[in-house]
Amino acid sequence: MHSLTPIADLLAAAPDARYRGVTATSQYLTMRDGTQIAIDLMLPADRAADTRLPVIMIMARYWRSMAMRVPDRPNKALIGPREPIVDFLIPRGFAVVVVDARGAGASRGVNRFPWSPEERADYGEVAAWAAGQPWSNGQIGALGISYEGSTAQYLLGAGVPAVKAVAPMEYEFDVYPDVALPGGIFNQAFIRQWNDSNSRLDSNRTSSLFPALARLLVTGVRPVDSDRKSRTLLAQALREHQANTNVYEAISRITYRDDQFGDTGATLDDFSVFSQRAAIEASGGAMFVWGSWLDGTTADTVLRTYNTLGNPQIGVIGAWKHEMTAHGSPYDKPKAKPNPPHVQQWDALAGFFERTLRGNQPPTGKTLLYYTLGEEAWHQTDVFPLPNTQTQAWYFREGNALSPDQPTGDGADTYTVDPEASTGLTNRWHTQMARPLVYADRASHDRRLLTYTSAPLAHDMEITGYPVVTLHIASSEDDGAFFVYLEDVDENGVVRYLTEGQLRGLHRQLSGQPAPYWTGMPYRTFTRADGAPLPRGQFIELTFGLQPTSVLIRRGHRVRVAIAGADKDTFARIPSDAIPTWQVGRGGVYASHIQLPVVHRKGATS
Repeated sequence: MHSLTPIADLLAAAPDARYRGVTATSQYLTMRDGTQIAIDLMLPADRAADTRLPVIMIMARYWRSMAMRVPDRPNKALIGPREPIVDFLIPRGFAVVVVDARGAGASRGVNRFPWSPEERADYGEVAAWAAGQPWSNGQIGALGISYEGSTAQYLLGAGVPAVKAVAPMEYEFDVYPDVALPGGIFNQAFIRQWNDSNSRLDSNRTSSLFPALARLLVTGVRPVDSDRKSRTLLAQALREHQANTNVYEAISRITYRDDQFGDTGATLDDFSVFSQRAAIEASGGAMFVWGSWLDGTTADTVLRTYNTLGNPQIGVIGAWKHEMTAHGSPYDKPKAKPNPPHVQQWDALAGFFERTLRGNQPPTGKTLLYYTLGEEAWHQTDVFPLPNTQTQAWYFREGNALSPDQPTGDGADTYTVDPEASTGLTNRWHTQMARPLVYADRASHDRRLLTYTSAPLAHDMEITGYPVVTLHIASSEDDGAFFVYLEDVDENGVVRYLTEGQLRGLHRQLSGQPAPYWTGMPYRTFTRADGAPLPRGQFIELTFGLQPTSVLIRRGHRVRVAIAGADKDTFARIPSDAIPTWQVGRGGVYASHIQLPVVHRKGATS
């Protein structure tokens, strides 16, 4: 049974609903360069004319709202392709402004690349406009999931003093390793689906990712009010959108972090949140950052944000799918309700904005809330990594064993990469495209992989933090994709996925230079200067981090490390025209192992 979440203890209850009904209008705002940006403005219908409200902005790549085959819902917020949190916020006394990004929806212009400087500047202009309106109290916040989470974070760096607080959820901190090329390996399936979806939206067609009913009822993006009859301005905007950069083509040509994105002159770093660190910190704005241990790299994003940016902040790491609407813990039934429930998530968000935008009471310092898989319980800390963490090395041993005892002799295991190996279509990468998050029993999948499994644990073991693997490998090819999975094998042989890490062979070089932000993993630049092919048939060392996790592995369960050379339904195959054979060292100077961040619990037997 799930324990009660301390989120409710940390944040006071959400403000009560005080209004009924919604008034909604759509209009264009003209930016500094003449580009017209479409916005929806939604206010409580029954507010007094002189009431001034805090403003929450949502800045959208996937349409701010939709034109429907049915009439607008009376006294409700306009429908957009996101959860209906706007209907929750407006009765609680917030004004909501939803913005179509430049080059998207009904907005004019071209999307040269995601989160371009022009796009970010637009958001700042809209915020400054909203702050000066007679219905505004001059205090601006922003929230959003995924792309909209990043736009919320960018708004803090736009230099608008009225922006006081943001709640970015399930967002990317560094585009290269977080979404485009994790470990330097092209995230082919996601980028293709994301680009295809955006291309449809930019042509005023519903995305294939929309639910079936939405695809039936939605006719396209909502025009602004003055254009609803003629749709002349919308037609002009859609023609301009056809010049948007093809993201799949641009990223498919990137190997190194310093490679150019298409013909834009920009690199992935130029549209990564970490590159705006100074501006975001200078704002002093408060942050309420959400992620999941099992959604892409969003838990890593929460931790890097927490330990890099000096802003007052609350970090939350759960175990939900990308939209935070369903649980994803491998210890719970698939598609269970999220913990905390969705309405409690909204309570927490509304309470955060109530205090920061109306009460002028931002959080002080930093607090991190995190969910522990297996235990299915929430914990709280103000320091990460946890101070009671001990790094334990577990070694690959003869007979596919995994042990904390270092082997005394030399040895190696041979593995021929299985190009059909996969983590499926409901994994941490596919959930980012509105798919379920389900990791079923991995026992049959592991037969395709090289595995090392421990003896049954004598005591419960909590792993919280970043596992780090060191592989000593000799490959038949001069490049490769190396995947490592951490798993829990229970008494019945059921194999539960916990986390993973990956690395492309040509990026094996670790860097001695300081990273541009805090990282819990060994740091590599992924730049061209540090790239090199693998020497065929020679042992080399690959050390890389796995995505962070928090899990309680129970007594009697076994720890497993599984190694693959492909994840065919997600990542590009490397090399594309050969099947590598590896020798994996497990002794002497080639003692491959994984380092686990093991947390000592009070009262636990060591």
